[in-house]
Amino acid sequence: MKPKLLIIELWGLGDLVIATPFLRAASEHYTVTLLAKPYAKDLQARLWPEIEVLPFVAPWTAFEGKYQLWKWPWREMLRLRQQIALRRFDAGLSARWDPRDHFLLRAMRVRTRYGFPRLHSQTFLTHPQTKPAPRDHRYEYWRVLARALALTLPPRNAIPMPQSRAHGSVLIHSGAGQPVRVWPLGRLRQLVLWLREKKYRVLVACDPDQREWWVQAGETGVVTPRTVNELVSLIDEAGVFIGNDSGPGHLAAFCGVPTFTFFGPQLLEWFAPLHPHAISLEGKPCPYKPCSDYCRFSLPRCLAEMSETEAWVHVEPFVAQHLGPHPSATQQLISA
Repeated sequence: MKPKLLIIELWGLGDLVIATPFLRAASEHYTVTLLAKPYAKDLQARLWPEIEVLPFVAPWTAFEGKYQLWKWPWREMLRLRQQIALRRFDAGLSARWDPRDHFLLRAMRVRTRYGFPRLHSQTFLTHPQTKPAPRDHRYEYWRVLARALALTLPPRNAIPMPQSRAHGSVLIHSGAGQPVRVWPLGRLRQLVLWLREKKYRVLVACDPDQREWWVQAGETGVVTPRTVNELVSLIDEAGVFIGNDSGPGHLAAFCGVPTFTFFGPQLLEWFAPLHPHAISLEGKPCPYKPCSDYCRFSLPRCLAEMSETEAWVHVEPFVAQHLGPHPSATQQLISA
């Protein structure tokens, strides 16, 4: 009988996708339970069907008002604590240097607890780990934990991925977890028009609060996926993905789709999608970068000062590399 392992990853869609190689490796040696946001249930079927997901929205993961303690779901949290404690997990871990995760592991009576201590949170851990180098990708934290559990994870450039598609549409997703990560919609719209001039099929997807803008701009076929499953259906029809530093890009990469990402306030060294053919275009320099999505300016200058012409120089060859020369170029060669 496999030992029971509890994994805590309470943050974004992209964070869960980055954890995928670890979750798969751990499920071969442990009975794995993942404590995560509810959309992890949708990811489970696609990425790690062998594990169990316990849905939980931690109040401290809200972007604003996270410490309004009187609004916290205390009854639900106490019930969850009791439920997990009764299951007597053999081991538990978090890949974040977050004392709240470490406290949860201790409060839930997990026997052996792994994590990266911060603010003296090693008191809650039985096996504190040393963090990777400051500029290392988030994936490296999972590799450290894998070694602690005698698991083997491949390096970033050797993660097995589904085979890339040499067909399909260009899927452009304009959303992001926070507005400061969004490249201006008008510039993204210009890329859509240029790609269509080259005869590529382009599908635009967006967050709900962006839909009206796209419709007013003439993009009446814009799609607004409401669930991870709806997003995966769009990704499965795509040959390449273009978008912001966001969860959909990470998900596209792990579904085998090459990604092109506009990076603003975060560092691409930390959060670049894991696909071997992922391309990232970094925004303009800023003395406050990385700013953890709390921009000091009225507009995120790192993205606002990147023009569509600058982006096109990189986007056009990226699309041609993975979907082939655009039909108009091919026709010109035949005519010549």
